[in-house]
Amino acid sequence: MARPVSPALTDAERRILEVLWKKKEASVREVADELSKKKPVAYTTVLTMFKVLDKKGLVHHRSEGRAFIYSAAITRSEARKQALENLLKSFFNDSPSVLAQHLIDEHDMDADELKALQQRVDDASPSRTPK
Repeated sequence: MARPVSPALTDAERRILEVLWKKKEASVREVADELSKKKPVAYTTVLTMFKVLDKKGLVHHRSEGRAFIYSAAITRSEARKQALENLLKSFFNDSPSVLAQHLIDEHDMDADELKALQQRVDDASPSRTPK
């Protein structure tokens, strides 16, 4: 039985999208070759991942001869937003403030980073309402 498709972007899917964002469009072979520069990856694995990405609506494709040429259907910024929303839902009870507190508590931030963060908080519009 096949594993259910995860609504979240997996690391493997993100790596494929990174290639597409860099190249704008590419065939399965081109993506497999690019990914194999860092770690060997099978053509069939990349093909399967493209089918999953297509099912999720994260890539577009067009035919060129016998090959499909793929392009990203979302921007890097949109992917980051989706990943952050999934992280908030999964681990932080949909609360950006809980996430921010976690980052402050669990990660060493130097004085300049904390000052910049405080400035962002101070600059935030008071009329801005959470989702």
